[in-house]
Amino acid sequence: MNIRARGTRRAVAAAAAVAAGVAVAVSAVPASAASASDTSRWLEPGELPPHPTSPWYAGPVTATQPNPLPACGGAPLPSIASHRRYWTEYDTNALQVTVEESTVQRAKDFAALLRKDLAGCAEKLMQSDPEVTATEKYYGKLNVEEGAYVYGIHTTHAWVGTSDISLYSVGRDGRTVTLVRWAQMGNFQHAQVDDFKNTTVTAVNKLN
Repeated sequence: MNIRARGTRRAVAAAAAVAAGVAVAVSAVPASAASASDTSRWLEPGELPPHPTSPWYAGPVTATQPNPLPACGGAPLPSIASHRRYWTEYDTNALQVTVEESTVQRAKDFAALLRKDLAGCAEKLMQSDPEVTATEKYYGKLNVEEGAYVYGIHTTHAWVGTSDISLYSVGRDGRTVTLVRWAQMGNFQHAQVDDFKNTTVTAVNKLN
């Protein structure tokens, strides 16, 4: 699916920064569960897709929404969220967000909402920014816990002249939903899809 949109230079620059520069995984877990010292349910740097020339680094688990929100999957995130950011020494970064709902049904509904937002993200980016072209791929369902779903978004920015690739996944275990995002400069040929799927399986398994 290719979608073209035209917008101001400022909007294009902002879209470039959000779409490629900030990889975010959002989580709406109670603040008490998001202690910076309690990372057992979160991805560790070594569990992210390996970078060829740099180690991964991780920030603390933070009991708030990521700011800015991820360009895809960010709109449905609740105001009470926990997240953890990751980065390398180069133009690659990642994010994990986890939301713990009060019931399994609410978690199912929330995961479905995230998937809907991701499935329509390329079109949304194109409509909101005239200088952006976006292409989207769905990489299927992973057989882990209650399931996880993987998406890829490639964006190019006519004015900025950049090409960015992001991978997203949504997974659920019981009442807990996690969103994971990985991003770097490049295109679908540079997407570490198999590695990202392994990262997603690890992330969902660590929710229980």
